[in-house]
This record gives sequence, structure tokens and C-alpha cells, in this order.
Amino acid sequence: MLDINFIRENDAVIADAAKRKGIKFDIYALIKLDDERRKFLQEVEEMKSRQNEASKKIAILDGKEREKILSDMKIVKESLQKSEEKLKETMERWKKMMLEVPNIPDVSVPEGVSEDENVEEKVWGDKPTFDFEAKDHMELMENLGMVDFERGTKVHGFRGYFLRGDGVRLSMAIWNYALDFYSKKDFIPFMAPSVVHKQFFYGTGHLPNEAEDLFETQDGDNLSGTAEVPMMAYHSDEIIQREDLPKKYLAFSPCYRREAGSHGKDIKGLIRVHEFYKWEQLVLCEASHDESVKYFEEINANMEEFIESLAIPYRRLLICTGDLSQSKVKQYDTELWVPKENKYREISSASYFHDFQSRRFNIRYRDTDGDKKIVHSMNATAIPTPRILVSLLENFQQADGSIKIPEKLVPYFGKDTISKKN
Repeated sequence: MLDINFIRENDAVIADAAKRKGIKFDIYALIKLDDERRKFLQEVEEMKSRQNEASKKIAILDGKEREKILSDMKIVKESLQKSEEKLKETMERWKKMMLEVPNIPDVSVPEGVSEDENVEEKVWGDKPTFDFEAKDHMELMENLGMVDFERGTKVHGFRGYFLRGDGVRLSMAIWNYALDFYSKKDFIPFMAPSVVHKQFFYGTGHLPNEAEDLFETQDGDNLSGTAEVPMMAYHSDEIIQREDLPKKYLAFSPCYRREAGSHGKDIKGLIRVHEFYKWEQLVLCEASHDESVKYFEEINANMEEFIESLAIPYRRLLICTGDLSQSKVKQYDTELWVPKENKYREISSASYFHDFQSRRFNIRYRDTDGDKKIVHSMNATAIPTPRILVSLLENFQQADGSIKIPEKLVPYFGKDTISKKN
């Protein structure tokens, strides 16, 4: 959410941002509605002020003068109730429209209307070549007893799976390696809840735009698809000490997504599943564009360094305006090479928001002059499982169907190879 005064003063900029992102939004309808809100608010405040003044006079008057003021105040009270009802109805419409205002893309974001126009900025690593017929991750894992898709479907339904044996051990090895890796970069680890109050999904921008992708509980809460949501809620309605910024958090959580928008896509294997696990990076910093850019680049570099340490080929995409969601200023996607499909697959995204999210969460700090300011926020995937197993297993498969374990994971996994023999 942007500040309403900023919106009014930069209406053309907001209109351009909506156009560039392909979002239908009438900025001038919002300004007209805000004029109404301000008018009703002024009326309510003026009538309340008259009531206060009248109450002071009534306390010291008697007789006809007192009766006259009481009669006048009865009329004011009725008018106040009507104005308050109008203000309440206007505020509800105003809040709804404010949630639809798009954030402004950074000048470095390329123009485009769809994901086809995202820009490849970096390619890293040597794609493996095999002198045998490469297998996909499903066949590799089933042959090695690492997964059970059939019983996963029986128990869970569509996109269900059981990790088993070395599938579990390898996932835990990745989690533990990630914990050590990011902790050395001064991130504080958390285990975050996945059941989160609905209001906080509006705070991050996942609602109302992604409603169809969220699981809902019987109490009206939602299951989170990323620890970004609970970790932003962690400091909601708080004032942070300036000297305590930046806040650098590494949060682990189960994640849940309905994948409603991907029906018919990637219906096999571990690419798109309803339940998974993820380490997420989140940073809160001072209200400075330069600081936002610095930490945004840092958390994205962390993810790339982690992937490089596992020697998995990847590429980085700079997301174009038409593929950039409403809340974001800029976004990178990292995609890992999947040999069997002969293509890259997304593993991570990094984004920054300026004060778009934190204004909704009311997360502030006191500046050196004592003024309260809204913090800036950014986040990036640290590593998701089991999706990373897709690329890891396919890139490190051997002719006999075994899997060579990346050197950095061996101390955490306990062996350097997965084969039917072990």
C-alpha cells in the first residue's frame, strides 16, 4: 500500500505503473473517492467539536439557554450519525481501492507484457553431458526408493507424494546445510507458523490477488505458501529501534499452495506440489531506496552462491513489468537446469517492495530526528524442498542410476553416493 498523499501528488506516475504492469486501475476514481472520504471526515470532526463545546456550556448554563443547546445538539447528533454512516461506507470502498494501487517498478525493470519478455541476465555453470540415456527425477527416485508417488496420490490425491529413505535424508541434509550457510551471513533462524490470520495475507499482497491459490481453515485463517507472510506479521504494529536495523531473518516452514492457476501443467513429479518446505530470507531495513537495492541484491546473491556451492547450473531472469506483481518494485527469478527436460525450472525469486508491505503491517522505526518512518522490506527464497531434488538428482545422475552427492552436502548426508547398494 502506498501513502495516499504520495498517490495524490504522483497520480500520473501511479497510472503509468498500472499500465506498465498490465493492471486495470482507475487512479482518478480513487482520488475522487478520497475527496469524499476527506469531506465526510471533516464533517464528522466538526460536529464532534461542536458537541464538545456544547457539553462545556451545558455544564455551566441552566434554564432556556441550556434547553436551547440541548435541542440543537439533538439535531447535531442525528446529523453526526448520518455522516458517520456515510464515512464508514466510504472508508470501506476507499480501503478496497487502496489495496488495488500498484507499486511503481524500478527504472531498471524491462518493459514487457508477459513472462516471455523476462530478460536473461546471468547464466552460470556447465550443463552436464551424458554418454547414456538420462532419466528424469521421478524414475531416478523411484528406482532408488526415495519417493512413492502412487501411495502419495492414494493418501493425498492429486500432486501427492511420500518422500522416503534417502529422499528424506537428502532433504534434511539440504535444510541443515542451508541453516549453516545462511547463519554465517548473520541471518537469525526462525521456525515460522503456517496457519496465519487472513489480514496478514492482505499485508503482503497475496490477497486479494492470489485467493484461489490459498488453502483456508475452518476458522477463516489461511495456510501460508511462504514464510514471508508470518515473518512480515512478526513485527506488525511495532516500532523498531533504528540501531536494530536491518533485521535479517531466515525462516523455515511447511508451505501450502493449491496450484489452482497451473491446472494441467507439471502434473507429474515434484515440480508443483501442494505441500513442501522452504527456507526464506527476509530483510527489514531503513526507508532508503539505496538500502533496499543493496539488501535485495545481497539476498539474491546469497541464493545464487548457495546454488553454486552445490554446482547446479542455473540462470537469473530479470522480471519484466508485465510479469511483475502488483506489490513489487523489482524481482529476480533463479532457474535451475533440468537435463531430462532440456530446460531451466524456477527454484527461487527475490523481490523488494519499498514500504508497500510494511505500511500495511504498520512496521515503523524512529529516525535520528525522532520521526517515525515506515521500514522497507525485501525477501528471497533461500531454498525449497523437495523441488531442488529435481535438478540435483538429474544433474548428478550416473550411468548405473546412482546419484553422486555434491561435495558440500556429503558431511550433512553422511555418504557421497545414493545407489541401490546403500
